Amino acid sequence: MEKRLLLGDEAIALGALHAGLSGVYAYPGTPSTEITEFIQNSPLAKERGIRSRWCTNEKTAMEAALGMSYAGKRALVCMKHVGMNVCADAFVNSAVTGVNGGLIVLAADDPSMHSSQNEQDSRFYGKFAMIPIFEPSNQQEAYDMVADAFQLSESLKLPVLLRVVTRLAHSRAAVKVGEPSSQNAFNPDEGKHWVLLPAIARRQYASLISKQPDLLQAAESSKYMRKNISRNRLGVIACGIGYNYVMEAGMKDISVLKVSQYPLPVDAVKQLASESDEILVVEDGQPFVEEQVKGILSADYPVSGRLTGRLPRTGELNPDNVAAGLCGKPDGAEEELANSPINVVGRPPALCQGCGHRDVYAALKQVVGEYEGARVFGDIGCYTLGALPPFQAINSCVDMGASITMAKGAADAGVFPAIAVIGDSTFTHSGMTGLLDAVNDNANITIIISDNLTTAMTGGQDSAGTNKFEQICLGLGVDPEHVKVVVPLPKNMEEITQTLRDEINYKGVSVIIPRRECIQTHARKLRQQKKEAQK
Repeated sequence: MEKRLLLGDEAIALGALHAGLSGVYAYPGTPSTEITEFIQNSPLAKERGIRSRWCTNEKTAMEAALGMSYAGKRALVCMKHVGMNVCADAFVNSAVTGVNGGLIVLAADDPSMHSSQNEQDSRFYGKFAMIPIFEPSNQQEAYDMVADAFQLSESLKLPVLLRVVTRLAHSRAAVKVGEPSSQNAFNPDEGKHWVLLPAIARRQYASLISKQPDLLQAAESSKYMRKNISRNRLGVIACGIGYNYVMEAGMKDISVLKVSQYPLPVDAVKQLASESDEILVVEDGQPFVEEQVKGILSADYPVSGRLTGRLPRTGELNPDNVAAGLCGKPDGAEEELANSPINVVGRPPALCQGCGHRDVYAALKQVVGEYEGARVFGDIGCYTLGALPPFQAINSCVDMGASITMAKGAADAGVFPAIAVIGDSTFTHSGMTGLLDAVNDNANITIIISDNLTTAMTGGQDSAGTNKFEQICLGLGVDPEHVKVVVPLPKNMEEITQTLRDEINYKGVSVIIPRRECIQTHARKLRQQKKEAQK
């Protein structure tokens, strides 16, 4: 076997390629993006014709992967944790229809919110859908689990959720890799169980319920579970990457149950409890296992973890706060912060110098200052940084696509002017339906689609609507007189500010599209052109 130094994301991608993958479907989102990028750049993927283009959003990605699975091919769908919210309809129903070719749903969670709006834990989605969940503790397991997850998916005819966290996704380790296996042959299934009419759905749901003992047995016998259980005061349930932190603490006289596959192995938990006086649950994310363990054991059995404060309730776990928790101390984060020397001044993120979004916000801030009570509703992307100094130009940012519908709701409440700022990729992801609502109600809002011709925040992936935004807006019913395109440059500031004033004062839906290529992707193109010219 060959050894390779891989990110957790890269280990998953290579594991999928070696397991006979036929297609990966994804919307870019940190910390999951590198999985699809690795596959896109893989010679093996090119040789085998593996489908690997970016999708418009996570829902379309999930549905496309499900379609490939129905055709009998192995498919992978990748997203960050909040993407699970977007694809939830298709995801939950895929457990009811079942699958044909193996289907893995990769959810990359982001404890500590390094680049996210929340800390939600995708394991709850897997439990809600009643499907198997895998959670690797290291890069080697990330690679190995993919093949096992595909096999389990095909044996149970269910999708499998593979959950990782930022620290695993974005750290490197040596991984032993094997040889690629062949891709599945085309194997259509004529079963009518994929048609979720109520009568069929009821039968399929009953079938899903009947599979639950098999899921539990698979978790109880998982080769990724580790049991080091003997008579000790403290028993530790270590989930995924939390197992590494427990091992790094090097404590003796504790019993450890490593959990990397769900449903939670109930018998193993009971065995650990019978040999311990108390249990500490170490899991990176929300108290998913801790809550279940409290339900499995008697009410007076002491179970601690993130709910009790023995481990920090928010943010990532790390070797220090896990070691403190194992010793029975609070996480000590406040004390650690108080005693830490301040070596550098904090440097918050900022828009790149020369970025077109900067010119948009400079113009917007100038014009908005002319209106008392103006509100600017932002969205998810690089341009969210317009909320920070020096611009401080947006008043809200909630979720993908929310800017347009929130501006509409504010306008309905009497706010004027109500302005939405949304990026090109976010607009096609989930802003178009909001624009249709606004058009149908002739809402008095101004929408700025800040188009930098790429999905810039996640590294410059293709944007689904590039060179189509005017047509999309016209097709959704925006008055052609009020779809305006400007070039965001300082020399055009007078034109941009006047366009903003004109469209704000128009009583209806207006769209302004400031268009200029992201300077980072532009610089990469120039470097690539220079390299090619030198050959």
